[in-house]
Amino acid sequence: MDEQALGSGPIGDVRMLAGGTQNILMMFTRGSRCFVLRRPPARPREGNNETMRREARILAALSDSDVPHPRLIAACGDESVLGAAFYLMEPVDGFNPVVGLPALHAGDPAIRRAMGFALVESAAALGQLDYLAVGLEDFGKPDNFLRRQVDRWQRQLDGYEAMAGWPGPDALPGVRDIGRYISERCPGSFRPGIIHGDYSVANVMFRNDGPELAAIVDWELSTIGDPLIDLGWIVATWRGSGGPDLPVLIVEPFDGFPTADELVERYAQRSGRDVVAIDWYVVLACYKLGIILEGSYARACAGLISMETGISLHDTATKLMQRALHRIG
Repeated sequence: MDEQALGSGPIGDVRMLAGGTQNILMMFTRGSRCFVLRRPPARPREGNNETMRREARILAALSDSDVPHPRLIAACGDESVLGAAFYLMEPVDGFNPVVGLPALHAGDPAIRRAMGFALVESAAALGQLDYLAVGLEDFGKPDNFLRRQVDRWQRQLDGYEAMAGWPGPDALPGVRDIGRYISERCPGSFRPGIIHGDYSVANVMFRNDGPELAAIVDWELSTIGDPLIDLGWIVATWRGSGGPDLPVLIVEPFDGFPTADELVERYAQRSGRDVVAIDWYVVLACYKLGIILEGSYARACAGLISMETGISLHDTATKLMQRALHRIG
């Protein structure tokens, strides 16, 4: 921080921040300025440091855009300083709706309706950015992106067979039929753009004084691909979007929020993208997230994590597959 002329004197008012279970998020002050540090866990796993470097890079690329995001202050890719790559960003003045709504938002259905539209409008704004113009030409591989998504998650599911005690893919209702659907109906082309990769109400913060987004957070899965992936993820996890509701990502009160169809329509208006194949993107999102969660259940069956956690995540994965089947019809 001295080399970057970021304040002077000792670090003070240190406190850990909630949000995310893998990475360390810490707020502190130096001089009159407040900083937030983000870094991998104390014992970084393979790929964690590169993920930090990528997160810092995407935040830097967004700096002059109208996409709400935490403002990057400085990044350090040198692992020798703290034992891992890290970056510093501005604190975000806002709240996450899954944690709870402030009185202003909880007391007004009109504000909640505007919150839902703000969520997809920011996703549309992200997908509309010219990733070449902001220096992200090598940030991802858009060629054959959707086909690679299909193949990757099918391989991931098959890999769980190595976990002793896991009952197998048939523990997820219709998972093979869903896999065939996304493989056979994969869109042949798309207009590349920046995607967040895990876009939902869990990974955004809203302003305390209104319905607008304060920031999209947790950029570790961001890449260059088909931005409709983010829209599909929103709908796949949205309450009332078809099939059983999920026991996670719950916002209360929920009355007043737009319907999933209204969100899709608003996204199309703002982005100019063709959303005629939105069902495919929703099914892919359900499939992908369900397989990710099922991995924890497979590890629980093998005795690597608690069975209570595994069963809870398996229940969510099951409901996601049921949502996918509902979309397929």
